[in-house]
Amino acid sequence: MSATTLPRERNAKLFFKRWLANPLQMGSIIPSSAAFSRLIAERAQWEGDEMVVELGAGTGVVSRALLAAGVPPERLLVVEIVPEMADHLRASLPGVKVVCGDAFELPEVLRAAGNPRVGDVICGVPLVMLPKDAQTKIVAAMLAASPKRGFLHLSYCITSPLPKALHGLKGGRLAYTFLNFPPGGVWRYAPAD
Repeated sequence: MSATTLPRERNAKLFFKRWLANPLQMGSIIPSSAAFSRLIAERAQWEGDEMVVELGAGTGVVSRALLAAGVPPERLLVVEIVPEMADHLRASLPGVKVVCGDAFELPEVLRAAGNPRVGDVICGVPLVMLPKDAQTKIVAAMLAASPKRGFLHLSYCITSPLPKALHGLKGGRLAYTFLNFPPGGVWRYAPAD
């Protein structure tokens, strides 16, 4: 890759390379658009010393939107399972805590990060593509991290990407945009009781 390659082109190339290596870990073949990322960032909640935790940060387009929306870098913790992408995030997001780890092991990731108080968890992992037992595990981990607020989920599904009754959830779609490929929505889920 030449030094003249633009950051957005670098992001797209890195993202596509990762998609080719493991398409089931990725929800799309290209990163989220600026419009979609803003929709997500505008709905993130945190207060005081709480951290916003982003799972499946990819190349950091949503992370950058969160920063632009006012999340201080020291209040953003991003989790990315792919070492090459985690290295890219560390280099491109100064001041942000980047953890190369597995979203399914969120309790351990948070312990290793010093057990921060968590505001919102933002899930970029394509939950709809996971088997139900894997969905149950990651949902439980996100709810344990943020039991009061629940979590935000990015999805390209028109209907709920999670079977709410099966996972004991309430919630729904907060926003949707056609200015993304594919069009996408932001969903909030919380415990039903």
